Amino acid sequence: MLTLKLPTQVIHKKRMSPILPSVLQSLISRFRRMDLLLCGIAFGLTGFGVAMIASVSVFESYQLTERLAAEGIISEPTNSFYLWRGFFHMVIGVFVMIVIACIPYHFWRYFAHIIFLGTLLLVFALFIPGLSNEYGSAQSWLVIGGFSIQPSEFLKLSLIFYLALWLQKREQHVSTLKEGFLPFATLLLISTFPIALQPDLGSFIVLSAIAVTMFFLAGGNVLHLALGTAIAGASGLPLILQKEYIRDRFKVFLFPDSPTFSETIGFQIQQALIAIGSGGPFGVGYGKSVQKFGYLPEVQADMIFAAMAEELGFFRILIILGLYGFFVYRGFTIAREAPDRFGFLVASGITMWVAFQAIINIAVNTALFPLTGLTLPFISYGGSSHVALLAGVGVLLNISMHTHEKYARVRRSSHWFPALR
Repeated sequence: MLTLKLPTQVIHKKRMSPILPSVLQSLISRFRRMDLLLCGIAFGLTGFGVAMIASVSVFESYQLTERLAAEGIISEPTNSFYLWRGFFHMVIGVFVMIVIACIPYHFWRYFAHIIFLGTLLLVFALFIPGLSNEYGSAQSWLVIGGFSIQPSEFLKLSLIFYLALWLQKREQHVSTLKEGFLPFATLLLISTFPIALQPDLGSFIVLSAIAVTMFFLAGGNVLHLALGTAIAGASGLPLILQKEYIRDRFKVFLFPDSPTFSETIGFQIQQALIAIGSGGPFGVGYGKSVQKFGYLPEVQADMIFAAMAEELGFFRILIILGLYGFFVYRGFTIAREAPDRFGFLVASGITMWVAFQAIINIAVNTALFPLTGLTLPFISYGGSSHVALLAGVGVLLNISMHTHEKYARVRRSSHWFPALR
């Protein structure tokens, strides 16, 4: 009788061969399904934003740090103040995005109430004397431990979580007036009222647009939404228009060619249009903007699109707009293929957040909308905006890890997603 003996070395290797646990295998499989295109676009726009801040903020950085040096706060002025702070914001935002991308999105459903209430309390804390920091013309920044944050940016994300949970629970009553629209209108009023009091016109519009879009996608009645929009405008705008500077912004928007406004309240828009027009087809070249030298206010923040157009030109700006378009397309693809109604609504809300904010910012820079103070997503200078937006991207990436197209087709034909029928 013949017996076959294997070498002891081979047996040892066979016994010690690594076998991944099923949980780890499932995690790796989900990471392979991550939407790398959307992730790449977010990284690309964020990195491009740092590069543009490095170019357009040199004059503003030097002016600010010269004042700080005169007060003895820093040793000497520098032209890279906004660059390094923008880079720091990017690092924090990317870290937050990576961490949140690893957290199952159902986690946010369980804690949506707490997160929403917490951010809402932060917004109301702006009205406590000594806690808020007024920058420019709005009382929108909260000072905590030497750092300033803008609670309205995080309210956008927390409202998406809470509203997705709320709409999921009321899916049978969303289209009704008494149990659907009226409670929704009350929730929206609670969320936007303190924003209108600051006043923050840009955040007020974006929050309202996100909520209305999610309500519509969940099956809300169009007539109810039209009524709600009218009521929101009638109640919110008078509060916002109490401030003279906001009334001035509307005057400039309505009468952009008025010589009375061109050198006063309309100066910022006039300089933005000059910057965009100076760019031409291919721009004046990276780092060669003229408007950034004290002519265009907030050039590294709200008005960075105008400076980009001046340096890059029309055709290169089209590439940036195309990246935003692809981001929105991938975001809605993730929403359509989401495993459940909560994931669908959250993905839709985050996608529309980026879309609305980009559209409004670009419209402001091109004089198609009154000045709002909104930043250009991923590109403009702004810590709270960067962190909140990249956190939203992290949630989108996690939802994309759970998508299955073969199940998505079934869900799209069901009653869960009436707006996609």
